[in-house]
Amino acid sequence: MLRYLSADYIFPVSEDPIKDGIIALHQDGEIDAVYTAETAKSITEPIDRYQGIIVPGFINSHCHLELSHLHGKIPEGTGLVSFVKAVISQRTANQEEVLLAMKTNDRLMSDNGIVAVGDISNNHSSKSVKQNSRIYYHTFIELLGFDPAKAEIVFNKALELKSDFAPLPASIVPHAPYSVSEKLFNLLREYSETHQNLCSIHNQESRAEADLFMNKSGEFLDFYKMLNLDLNFFKARYQNSIQSILPLLPSKQKTLLVHNTYTSPEDISTVAASGKEITWCFCPKANLYIEGRLPDIDKFLAYDFKITVGTDSLASNEKLCVLSELKVLKEYFPELPFSQTIGWATLNGAEFLGIEKRFGSIEKGKIPGLNLIENVNGSDLTAYSTIKKLI
Repeated sequence: MLRYLSADYIFPVSEDPIKDGIIALHQDGEIDAVYTAETAKSITEPIDRYQGIIVPGFINSHCHLELSHLHGKIPEGTGLVSFVKAVISQRTANQEEVLLAMKTNDRLMSDNGIVAVGDISNNHSSKSVKQNSRIYYHTFIELLGFDPAKAEIVFNKALELKSDFAPLPASIVPHAPYSVSEKLFNLLREYSETHQNLCSIHNQESRAEADLFMNKSGEFLDFYKMLNLDLNFFKARYQNSIQSILPLLPSKQKTLLVHNTYTSPEDISTVAASGKEITWCFCPKANLYIEGRLPDIDKFLAYDFKITVGTDSLASNEKLCVLSELKVLKEYFPELPFSQTIGWATLNGAEFLGIEKRFGSIEKGKIPGLNLIENVNGSDLTAYSTIKKLI
């Protein structure tokens, strides 16, 4: 027996919004059909009607679930380098506390309408949570190693961790330009030539990253000194970090560039000309929390790039909620229509993770999850919009 849902607007995402549209779905949540008000006239069964907008389940394409225990423990506005130092200093928390925080926030993400997550991991502590979750997870196992002498050790440990996560979907990825040596990048690129290995990397979160690559100066020098790392091996590149590491990224894999807070028009042009399959991910609330600024999103829209949305971690956010990220985008970029940004939060993320056959849009045969967004202004968000998970 089919269930019918209707709202002021249905946003299938794969096609234009439908005013007073109706969704027919099976008991397991599979979409049977999507109707317009005209084509639905033959429906005689009861229809559950809602005020607001029905959208597919959200895709959180960048998260750090294993940092959930750091909620409220790192002050805002310290800048990236100080933020990273604080995260490192609190990595050795009580494991029961860490596990409980992950379980709690996995459940809250689901309650907030998130159906799939691209999640960063540095250990296997999140595996049990992911195995028992209602959410689909793809785990990005991070490579952290700026010292070229330790590249092979770091990479082999990542291979072991990927094996530990089996059979869950996982891939090995570089953390950031300032934390991965050229030798380690090369090992990853060689591996990605012969393995399916979806790539993600933190990109240009701070001005300090540019200082390091342009002139071998800035805050990161003190950071490496704190880590007792001799930087004699590293030479100034006299160009931004993305321009330096772009040739080192895997050529046969899709790559997600995350944050992009200080990415310039020249950087964007360089990426566009690279021929690599690049998707940009914005995490606006984390950008404001750490650096107090947002990427210049208008500059990215001049190109035909796919864009996704992430929440980052609870070390840099008060909650893991994609709708909250979309509301920030609406506040700072009011010219962006919701009909555009909802694709960033759903179908684009699903396509990047390779799960678009099930998630990302309201189409026949998919089981995407359904969310009701209430307190809207016609077909647009407001500062008061809220989320209600329907399916």
